This record gives sequence, C-alpha cells and structure tokens, in this order.
Amino acid sequence: MKIKSKSKIIFIALLCYILLQFLWWEYLLVTQNGKIINEKQKLIELSSPNEIQLKKDIADLHHKKRMQTFMIVGEGSVFLLLLLFGFYKIKLAQEKESAINNQQKNFFLSITHELKTPIAATKLQLQTLLKQKLKMSTKQDLINTALKETERLNSLIDNVLIASRMDANEFDFKLEKQNISQIINHVLNRYYKKEIESGEITNNIEENLFASIDEFSFPSIITNLVDNAIKYSLFPKIIFIELTSENKYITFKISDNGCGISDKNKSDIFTKFYRGENENIRNSKGTGLGLYIVKQIVKGHNGEIMVKNNLPKGITFEINLNEA
Repeated sequence: MKIKSKSKIIFIALLCYILLQFLWWEYLLVTQNGKIINEKQKLIELSSPNEIQLKKDIADLHHKKRMQTFMIVGEGSVFLLLLLFGFYKIKLAQEKESAINNQQKNFFLSITHELKTPIAATKLQLQTLLKQKLKMSTKQDLINTALKETERLNSLIDNVLIASRMDANEFDFKLEKQNISQIINHVLNRYYKKEIESGEITNNIEENLFASIDEFSFPSIITNLVDNAIKYSLFPKIIFIELTSENKYITFKISDNGCGISDKNKSDIFTKFYRGENENIRNSKGTGLGLYIVKQIVKGHNGEIMVKNNLPKGITFEINLNEA
C-alpha cells in the first residue's frame, strides 16, 4: 500500500511539473514574440516617412502578432490535451495492472486456502481411522467424507488446469452427441446426493435430451454453478435445477435464493479472478475461476449463458444450447 501511495505521489508530482514547465514555456514564447513585434514596430517608425504606410505596416504587425499568439496558444493547447490524454491512458493502465495484481494476489491466497482445506480434512479422517477403534458405520462415514474432500480437491485442480489451458488456447472441445439429461443426473447424484436428499436441491430434468457436448469439460459447468448456488444461498437453501427443450434449443437453468448480483456487476462476474462487491461474496471461499470457466466452456459449446434475477431473491443462470 505504501509503495502504491508513493508511486501515485511521484506520478502526480511529475504531471504537475510538466504542466508548469509547459505553461512557462508557452508564456515565454508569447512574451518573446511580443518583444520581437515591438522591436519591429520601432524600426518601422524610424524608417517609414509615409504616415499612411506607417499605420498600415503597424496594423499588419499587430495582426501578425495576434496570429502568431493564436498559433502558439493553439498548438500548445493541442499538445497539452495530447499530453493529458497520454497521462490519462497511463493512469488507466496503471490502475488496470494494479487491479490485476490484486486479483492474482487474492487468487493465490484463495487457492492456497482452498487446497489446504480438503487436504487437512482428508488427513484428519485418515488419522482418526488409524488411531481409534471405530464401528464399521463410523468408519464408512469417515471414508465417505474423505472421498468427498478428495473429489473437492480434484474438482479444484481441474478448474485450475482448465483455466490454464484455456488461457494458452490449448483446450480443444471434442463435441459429440451425448444424452445431456443422463450426464446432469449423474453429476447431481454423484456430488450433491446429500443436498438432494435434504431437499436443498430440487430439479426438473427432462429425460433423453441430446446435445453436442464435450464429455470432459461439460460437468464443470454443472459443478461450478451448483457449488456457487450452495455457497451463496441463504438459509434455508432453495436451489432449483431445470433442463427443458423447446424449438430445437435446450435450456439449462440453476436458480438460488442467495444474495443476488447487482445489475452493474452482472457483466463482470465471468471475468477471471473476479470477486463480487457483495460482502457475503467477499467473505466466502472461492478462487474467482468458476464462472470464468463456465463462460468459456459454454462458448466452446456454441451456446450462450445469461444471468437473471430470481424473484423474489437470488439469481438464475440460464444456458442455451442447440439440440442435437
């Protein structure tokens, strides 16, 4: 923060110095031009015997003086505007770079925490299994918890790898006709069985809908959107997942009853490393990669994703794909 403040002070001081020097330079030019014209006027007054010609020559000199003054001020003003525009663009670039650096810093802090949490949880489950004599049912619960944390860790690593490959333009979408209904049901039952059984997640998945999708990347759309819905929903959590088809288009929706997203931030949430301005979002865990990955994967499937308000509260993500 101190380095940033010092850089800002140096930037402002340099700008003020250049502006003062410029204004001083322009003042000197105008003054010098005025002195030259005055000296010429004195020479004309001494050398011209004709009073009419003398008045005409003096009038021409004053006209020339005004024109030269206008030229100096005009060219100087254009130069000043270009200079100020250049400083403005530099300031914008500096602010953008600073924002990116802050986002990357927050990402590394978040990713470190996100990686350590499932590792620590899995380690605890395994240590408990080794050190204590437990009932078979308790052992099974610990193993299931450890497996769930491992899945969470695997999903996080997949997100980082997918984002890296997308940034490097190395991710190839292998689109093949798939039963999207079965894939969504499989992902939901594999990762969110507990939430479905508790009633936090309800769904209406139309059966046997087919679309051209990449079998590897498409599940990331589901897990990222559902994880966000669970993370930001208010108690009691109400999450509704819907898959329907109409006019050769497949629509996939995930709605929650969370804190929502302001209209001004709706266009920013798909930016890499972006974390919302809402206090609940900033205080929750996350890397800022999930929605960026979702947007890129949907784009790779030649689809579109929209963010809508879920009345009376919350948000709805709607994805439209072509039916195969």
